[in-house]
Amino acid sequence: MQIALLGGTGDIGQGLALRWARDTNHDVLIGSREAEKAAAKADEYESELAERGHDVDIAGLENAAAAAEADVAVLSVPAYYLSDTIDAVTDELDETVLVSPAVGMQRDEAGVHYNPPGVGSVTALAAKAAPDDVPVVGAFHNLAAGKLADLDADLDWDVPIVSDDADAKETVTALAEGIEGIRALDAGALANASEVESMTPLLINLAANNEDLHDLGVKFW
Repeated sequence: MQIALLGGTGDIGQGLALRWARDTNHDVLIGSREAEKAAAKADEYESELAERGHDVDIAGLENAAAAAEADVAVLSVPAYYLSDTIDAVTDELDETVLVSPAVGMQRDEAGVHYNPPGVGSVTALAAKAAPDDVPVVGAFHNLAAGKLADLDADLDWDVPIVSDDADAKETVTALAEGIEGIRALDAGALANASEVESMTPLLINLAANNEDLHDLGVKFW
């Protein structure tokens, strides 16, 4: 399977790219608004994995070119770039599953707070911006990007997944569980995305205020 990380030069994109390239046989594509930046990051990720004994090929392309090759495209961009990123690749989303891990947040002196768009969640915003025939899945919202990108760190996290498309949800569930230490959980319909997204600022605030709780994720029993 071809996985494109659109905006894959950033924090969540880096972690997912490294983990998928190391833990699975899927092809990983790094997307960016600038092809040169994507290619440079792809080389950087390849080098890090090579140093750890993993011989992998990671391609770096402009976002639209990466989306054109992808079976699954992950919108690994901040929430405020999400609609523009989808608009830029819309014509290339042919039988592609679109994944949104972004969360709307704002910070003040008290901490970080959930700040969803008017449609209720960033995942819903992705579905509104995407073509009608492109299935949208919400996943990977609650991952600590620093720990995800640290290949020396062992993961033990659950990833709630929401979507109105059962086949797309199944595809992303399999991708998530291809990463060592991640369990995917069905959180229901896309309308439930706000409940999933709103956990992220809570995790950030807990990590900021408790010395022994850095790099938090979620785990359900």
